[in-house]
Amino acid sequence: MSERTVGSEPIPPKATSGRSRGKAEDPDAPLTPEGSPKPPLPESAEFLMIETAEPNVVKDGVAEDDAAVKPQAQAAPGFDFAAFSVEQQAQVERLSTNLARAALAAQGAIAEATLRQADRAPGGSPDPFNIIPALTDVMGRLAAQPDRLMQAHTDLFNRYMDLWHATVRKVAGAPSEAVVAPAKGDKRFSAAEWQDNPLFDVIKQSYLLSSNWMNDLVASVDGVDPLEKRRVEFFTKMLTDAFAPTNFLASNPVALKALMDTDGESLARGIENFAADLRRGEGGGLAISQTDYGQFEVGRNVATAPGKVVFKNEIIELLQFSPATEDVHQIPLVIFPPWINKFYIMDLRPENSLIRWLTQQGITVFLASWVNPDAQLSHKTFEDYMRQGVYEGTAAAMKQCGVSHVNAVGYCIGGTLLGVSLAHMAAKGVTPIQSATFFAAQQDFSEAGDLRLFTNEAWLSELERRMDAGGGVLDGQALAETFNVLRSNDMIWSFFIDNYLLGKTPKAFDMLYWNSDQTRMPKTLHLYYLRKFYAENLFAKGELEVDGVTLNLKDVKVPVYVQSSRDDHIAPALSVYKSAQLFGGPVSFMMAGSGHIAGVINSPAANKYQHWTNEQLGETLEDWRAGAVEHPGSWWPHWMHWLKERSGPLVPARDPAAGPLPVLGEAPGEYVKVRS
Repeated sequence: MSERTVGSEPIPPKATSGRSRGKAEDPDAPLTPEGSPKPPLPESAEFLMIETAEPNVVKDGVAEDDAAVKPQAQAAPGFDFAAFSVEQQAQVERLSTNLARAALAAQGAIAEATLRQADRAPGGSPDPFNIIPALTDVMGRLAAQPDRLMQAHTDLFNRYMDLWHATVRKVAGAPSEAVVAPAKGDKRFSAAEWQDNPLFDVIKQSYLLSSNWMNDLVASVDGVDPLEKRRVEFFTKMLTDAFAPTNFLASNPVALKALMDTDGESLARGIENFAADLRRGEGGGLAISQTDYGQFEVGRNVATAPGKVVFKNEIIELLQFSPATEDVHQIPLVIFPPWINKFYIMDLRPENSLIRWLTQQGITVFLASWVNPDAQLSHKTFEDYMRQGVYEGTAAAMKQCGVSHVNAVGYCIGGTLLGVSLAHMAAKGVTPIQSATFFAAQQDFSEAGDLRLFTNEAWLSELERRMDAGGGVLDGQALAETFNVLRSNDMIWSFFIDNYLLGKTPKAFDMLYWNSDQTRMPKTLHLYYLRKFYAENLFAKGELEVDGVTLNLKDVKVPVYVQSSRDDHIAPALSVYKSAQLFGGPVSFMMAGSGHIAGVINSPAANKYQHWTNEQLGETLEDWRAGAVEHPGSWWPHWMHWLKERSGPLVPARDPAAGPLPVLGEAPGEYVKVRS
């Protein structure tokens, strides 16, 4: 094929690039010998390349007559499959087969999901989060400030002009600074193509300019109820995250490269992953896989700490774990994890198991494993969980160890329940718990983070409707989706890209397996918790009434250790700090690095993150941080020093099978194995 020219500069013939890869079953295996390029397409196949129309030939700066060029365009070669080499023919066949496979899988999955959705009961609010009134209020405020709106549009236009000039310079090979860059920690645009390729660089920067502009515009609105404004900010961020170019095949260079390198295999596998997740979802919904669920089994390779079930009622199984030392401290520790999740986040692997580490420190450990409730328990109340969980659990542990009191831990919502129980015990004049530790737990919900956005009355009414349709319980998948939305880029879109656009198989990751193993919520308990704590914040106000008693945390005089995490988005550090200030006795507050899970589950052996300590509670969190001392690594040893001071002298280790309570089964028990 002859060279074309523009002026005196030749334009070389088109050539293919990239490498072919191996068997269709393995997108990472090479299809051709290592390092060998895909053979170039023959001239007769040139129409397969994406190209604009053939330009007029220019001689001496003057274009030839259009009529002279048209015959050349009409004479362009057609599709001649025989002109392909054997390897090229195989590539085209693989590409065609994989595209057809992807199309069939997509059609079947969508048809099946549509039929399943048709079987769902009608009803539900078209705006369950009550976003439309809040959005109308925000937009009305903006419309009432035309000068601000005009200035915002002018700023956006100027930024786009800056981007245009920067892009021209970059294409010309001149030095060019980015007009806008992803925020720190934004991993969506980390691939080199987003910086090196001018087309994808301008796509990335255009998206960032527009999304930042939208989010900043909403955040700048004045005169709107703070919670309503926050709701609009949250859903605007959700919307802009959803429309990121990384989430679409045509505008994701990594996905496009995978498509070409695997001859369409990545797309075919991605659509099959999509179809499998549609089948797994409830009622035709999409349940995005976050890990290889078949690689884990509770009691086999997660939740493996040895122990016995020594007590059981319809709410909890009480586990007593086997000692790891010859002597143990006299006062046992009873742990109340959140009932929204299962307890084995504290016992994923031996090397990061909090439970095993505690037994190695000479602590007798009991733990309440909550039931995964069905419709028969839909009537259970917050008071029932207090009585049958905290009261009966601590009583059983005291009987098993022959002691008059215990130390206790409450994690997340389990910590809220423990705080309520301590206030109730103080009001009743009983002290079975002599010290309490709180992991990422809130008592004051005025700064409770984005979860508060899901507690307006419109959403609670929709939630009640869904629970009624589910027999009086909220399905665990609904809870998982809510928590995933709070970190959509990490917990939704990253898996969407890997699973569907890149066709990857999710990796085996025990923490994500645990994260997907949610429990159901009884209607009465869950609505009470959302209304009384998140929506009305009655406990912090000293107005919560339980069992005919108005509770006040100032009545709680036992020593308290409060753990928070700097980057916690479920129980923000500010919220936990304000909760710590409510107690009436001595309080030790500590802040760990990382978030709601990794900030808590951080074994000293991992040597990760850091923590801050300051024994003086200041008026504000900022005051406390100003005087805090940073320490490298895990906070567990700091807590253990505090706990051992309150755990009594050493006594011979306790065999769970030798106590007065009968053994009802082996740890981890049966409640934890029930999947939603």
